[in-house]
Amino acid sequence: MTKYLKTAYQFGFLGGILSGISFYVLSLFNADPSNLNLVFGYVITPFAVFLAIKFYKEFANEGFLSFAEGMTIGAVTYVLLALISSLIIWGILASSPSLFEAIQTAKWEVLEQNKEVIIGQVGQESFDLTQTNLKGMGAWDIAFNDGIWKILPGMFFSILISLILKENKA
Repeated sequence: MTKYLKTAYQFGFLGGILSGISFYVLSLFNADPSNLNLVFGYVITPFAVFLAIKFYKEFANEGFLSFAEGMTIGAVTYVLLALISSLIIWGILASSPSLFEAIQTAKWEVLEQNKEVIIGQVGQESFDLTQTNLKGMGAWDIAFNDGIWKILPGMFFSILISLILKENKA
């Protein structure tokens, strides 16, 4: 089991750290780094999953890879990446209330600017619920959302990469 998870741990940890650093750097240039960090996550997550699976196949398993092995390595990689990224983002927001308030204000402004469109599409009740949820939002909510949006593409890319790199023993 250790040989499965060694590359997954390495690339999941590295991807999570890079995502956390990305959030911090983006916060220096943008009032709401959470949206831009999601875009960065769409790049780093498949890259980390690919490298973890590829390194496992080439260096730990003599050039062979079953679909199940690829999925296992991919899942551990993207879940670890999401967890570490979420914890770092939560730590940054918890230690910087002004950054959290700036993100919350930016999200509030976007909601208000698009009020008519939102009400037209989903109704007043949904808009009011969104406002209520935004008022009650905490630092963990932003961090958790970031983690979820790393897991979802991670699942998709794990399937795709596992199928592409699959090579069974004869």
